[in-house]
Amino acid sequence: MDEQACPRCKTTKYRNPSLKLMVNICGHTLCESCVDLLFLKGSGSCPECKIPLRRTNFRVQMFEDSMVEKEVNIRKRILRDFNKREEDFSTLREYNDYLEEIETIIYNLANNIDVIETNKKIEQYKKDNKEQISKSKAKLGRNEYELEEMIELEKQKEEERRIEIAKEEVETKKKKIREKEALIDELTFSDANAKNIVESFASAIQTQKKEAKALSSIRATQFSTGIKFNNQGNQSYTVPKIEEGPLYSYTPIWQQIEGPSPPNWRELQARGYVSHIRNECQVERAGGFKAHVACLRALQEAMAGLYHNPSQRQAEFATI
Repeated sequence: MDEQACPRCKTTKYRNPSLKLMVNICGHTLCESCVDLLFLKGSGSCPECKIPLRRTNFRVQMFEDSMVEKEVNIRKRILRDFNKREEDFSTLREYNDYLEEIETIIYNLANNIDVIETNKKIEQYKKDNKEQISKSKAKLGRNEYELEEMIELEKQKEEERRIEIAKEEVETKKKKIREKEALIDELTFSDANAKNIVESFASAIQTQKKEAKALSSIRATQFSTGIKFNNQGNQSYTVPKIEEGPLYSYTPIWQQIEGPSPPNWRELQARGYVSHIRNECQVERAGGFKAHVACLRALQEAMAGLYHNPSQRQAEFATI
């Protein structure tokens, strides 16, 4: 892995661990200090490709490869305008062609291939689909707003659940202290046998634990059910009941053979069939192969057609 370094001042991460590399739309990187020096007079250009740059377009580099940063930036910019969905097309083939066209545009811009022609194509697309682009952006904005609302609602529910759990823990601790004090008072002032008193308290505590466990299993726990749009969060839904059919029962495969019945798995070893087969090696055994499998398969194939009579078969077909 190449060490990250600023191409202008040659400072590396090794020499300056706090080095912060920044990338612009051209895909070339500069450290934060060089960016500040570059725009000290108000304007600047890339030291490598010499194209004019803006200070506001610089952002912190997230990926090690600056070309990946460039492609991500181009992809975000293109997809803001090329925002059609599958339901906007009559066939799946048209939608796939549309996605392929987007990838071609992104590839050309990221690799500086026919940049002028590609930009003209993008501008022409914006003019031809201006109304559709604005509608898709508005729809996307509404979905993002509803998404933020539902995420905030999820956070509130999680916070309420956390507070409820904390209260239950505090109440449980207080209850244990009260039970301990009651046991001490009973042992101090009662004339009964101490062992019986301890056993009665222990049995009472076990009963309470079982009741609390049964109650907690019955109580419905609130989990996140996913994001719901169009303000459907307050509606209650019932899970549809699926009618289950009969349970699956395995039926062994039956194959008609014209010969004697081959030996079964246990008879292979008892009658000495396996002694004529090469033993499996460790590699074959690790792959699930055993000599018994090859032996049984060979015997089945050898005995399958011993009683086959072609003339009798032809006579059967003739009668049919």
